[in-house]
Amino acid sequence: MSTTKTVFTTGEAAKICKVSQQTIIRCFDNGTLKGFRVPGSRFRRIPRDHLFVFMKDNGIPTDALESGRKKLLIVDDDQDLVDLMRDGFERDGRFEVRTANNGFDAGMQVKEFRPDLVVLDVMLPDINGREVCQRVRSDRTMDTVKILCISGMVEADKIADLRSAGANEFMQKPFTIDQLIDRVCDQLEVDRPVAMV
Repeated sequence: MSTTKTVFTTGEAAKICKVSQQTIIRCFDNGTLKGFRVPGSRFRRIPRDHLFVFMKDNGIPTDALESGRKKLLIVDDDQDLVDLMRDGFERDGRFEVRTANNGFDAGMQVKEFRPDLVVLDVMLPDINGREVCQRVRSDRTMDTVKILCISGMVEADKIADLRSAGANEFMQKPFTIDQLIDRVCDQLEVDRPVAMV
């Protein structure tokens, strides 16, 4: 089972960046690479997102860091809910997350970002989720994109309609972020997060 780490040692960061460990330590110590020290020791740790920024800033290819991360596009016009969902997936550490607040932006992001899965609110201010599904499905290059529709509406015929438009899965609001992450993991055939006891 491959887990995507969220925090790296200086040695691991050096391997990923293909530089010496001393270079990583120097960049850490001079502040160009953000991270933290393990309390009570001199060990340095670099969170994944800081390492990603450092690699981007220094023109280091980020493929080694991105491999294994699933791309997720969250589309909802409720910004608080979007922030909540994004935080949940980013905490999981196995997802690269982008967001959109309307159908138009969603369409642009799908083309540019090529997500593995779209979490799509059905009731958007401009075009509805069904239309977004159809647009994604009409592009043969996006056959592998999974679509998980979310909505407070419950009519069975509407859900059937979304599925016929190309949605892979439907979840009714309200739901917990953990339930959503589980459902996304199932769709992408990755392990569900292990519950912290």
